[in-house]
Amino acid sequence: MHMMQKTSAGSAGTSATQGREEHSSGLSKYEKLLILLFALSLPLINPWVRGDGVGYYAYARSLLIERRLDFEKDWQHGNESFVIGRVDSNGHLLADQYTPTGHIADISAVGPSFLWAPFLVVTHLGVLLFDKLGGNVRADGFSAPYLVTMAAATALYGFAGLWISFRLAREYFQERWAFLATLGIWWGSSLPVYMYFNPSWSHAHSAFIVALFLWYWHRTRGERTLPQWILLGSVSGLMVDVYYPNGVLLLIPLLEACARYWNGWKLHTSTGTAMAKLFFEHVIYAATFAVALLPTLLSRRIIFGGFFRTGYPRDWHWSSPAFWSVLFSADHGLLSWTPILILSLIGLALFLRTDHLFAVYLIIVFLAFYSVISFYPDWDGLSSFGNRFFVSLTPIFILGLAAFFDSLARIWQERPAAIFASSVTAAFILWNLGLILQWGMHLIPARGPISWRDAAYNQVSAVPRQAAQSVGHYLTGRKKFLDRIEQQDVNQIRSGQSGGTQ
Repeated sequence: MHMMQKTSAGSAGTSATQGREEHSSGLSKYEKLLILLFALSLPLINPWVRGDGVGYYAYARSLLIERRLDFEKDWQHGNESFVIGRVDSNGHLLADQYTPTGHIADISAVGPSFLWAPFLVVTHLGVLLFDKLGGNVRADGFSAPYLVTMAAATALYGFAGLWISFRLAREYFQERWAFLATLGIWWGSSLPVYMYFNPSWSHAHSAFIVALFLWYWHRTRGERTLPQWILLGSVSGLMVDVYYPNGVLLLIPLLEACARYWNGWKLHTSTGTAMAKLFFEHVIYAATFAVALLPTLLSRRIIFGGFFRTGYPRDWHWSSPAFWSVLFSADHGLLSWTPILILSLIGLALFLRTDHLFAVYLIIVFLAFYSVISFYPDWDGLSSFGNRFFVSLTPIFILGLAAFFDSLARIWQERPAAIFASSVTAAFILWNLGLILQWGMHLIPARGPISWRDAAYNQVSAVPRQAAQSVGHYLTGRKKFLDRIEQQDVNQIRSGQSGGTQ
């Protein structure tokens, strides 16, 4: 098992070690507080299928109800802004929605449906039993029990990702910094929009599966048994099944393997037998990954006619990547919309002195992920809060933010550092929640660039006045409230703004 290489961190490093020993046998106060906060947040879950979520949820619903990949009903039941350009006035799907294989062109990944499946199967059986006993609930995958289950499962996976990330950060830093970093990314990034408001999208699932991958890779780092390689390969495959860009995380085991081979060959630290054993283990890992990826490959073959045909556009911006815009644009720039991530990236660099090799891997992963999104034609996510693609990197951001706070404690005394870190985190969270309210209420455009001057003005004028009323309507009169938001989105699309949600 890998032993973490920590630099002399004074009291901070000592406290982190003591924290691991103290809380190894039960839940710490910070873990209990995280659970309490999650329980209190559950009324925020929003049981609707919307936009991209139509495509993700379609796999789970069609296989559960129709028992085949038939998405026509899903497309017809889509929200109004989704069906624009897909369904005619008579409710019939347009011809361009079908692929040459005769299937609906659902480009969404299949992985989220696997994560929903255990919950939805139980719900479906419950609905069938209820109807058999004289109840009257539609067992079609669209009725309330299914949607509530889907939304609750998404929130649970999102929280599981946060929990795992907290546990990983706690391996290196004091628990207070791990907790504060988890809280900051939970409510100061794009995650809450896709954990609660748009639960049928894949981003909260990505945060979970990437956290699980990083945690398990880290836990078995150094030496793995054959079963551990198989499990790591399975998690790796599911990670890509959930969201294709998550494949960038595979750079970590690749870089790890290259380092092992290089050290064995250059430094003569391993025998030929040891290298052969390592190669065999990597073959097993790759084979397990391929098996776990089969649902994605088979679904692409059925829908698009080829194992590696995704349906995504091929005109990527190879010659003109949006490197600057992805980070700083008013059109859903990562750091301009969710500025707490600036501290996370600084902390990721500071993490180099705590675990240099792990930090190098994470920095390479971030840069590679950032490059992929910069080359992607729709790098802004179109209808997106912030740059939603980066929600996948939630565990990396939490680790980086914890490293930033830990560095403050090394420079200052712990009490001033804690006061400053808590104040800054609270400020970023308040700003982010206000911006989410503006985005949801269309005080700022959901698509395209926003005016930061207007957004800042709204934060101090409109948001304080509308926050309580909007939250009240969301909690007590949600359908009418969401219908109004949907109509505003439809009006924006029909007024000439960029359509689609992919």
